[in-house]
Amino acid sequence: MSPRHLLALGGVLVLAGCSSAVGVQAAPHAQDPECASVILALPESLGDGLERVDTTSQATAAWGTANDAVVLRCGVEPPGPTTEQCVTLETASGATVDWLVRADSAPADAATSDPATSGASPAPMADPAVNPGGSDWTFLTYGRDPAIEVTVPAAVVADRSTSFLDALVPAVLKVVADRSCV
Repeated sequence: MSPRHLLALGGVLVLAGCSSAVGVQAAPHAQDPECASVILALPESLGDGLERVDTTSQATAAWGTANDAVVLRCGVEPPGPTTEQCVTLETASGATVDWLVRADSAPADAATSDPATSGASPAPMADPAVNPGGSDWTFLTYGRDPAIEVTVPAAVVADRSTSFLDALVPAVLKVVADRSCV
């Protein structure tokens, strides 16, 4: 190889080493065409310091850093009737999205609801009295098929509230709601 080719190859390898995608498992129904519409409508930023980063799977998106990313997965199995806490998020434009809210101090399979979170929008969740020791949070759309899941690591909510969820509403509205919180 010529020195020019080696230099070009070296530049490509350096650039490849700088990018790190967030490893995300695709949801069971990620191939649903509505998920493509959701992903295309997502914002590049969720506010101060939460810029969009690459992910490794179809119908997913992430914001933040590879180590502490807010992760969205479209195509999650829609929840059936439930007694879990369901919160209606209403934006300034009047659009609403219903979310099941879970504090995850363990993996998602062991999620529990946080009874302290109530009202029209998710409250700041870094309060140690509400969330001793810190928890990851999972928001799952209710009444939409395919469902959309957003996970927020404890490190993110330690610095800010989850009010950035309203930036996701235009994309989530690409999936029509057929049920709502009661």
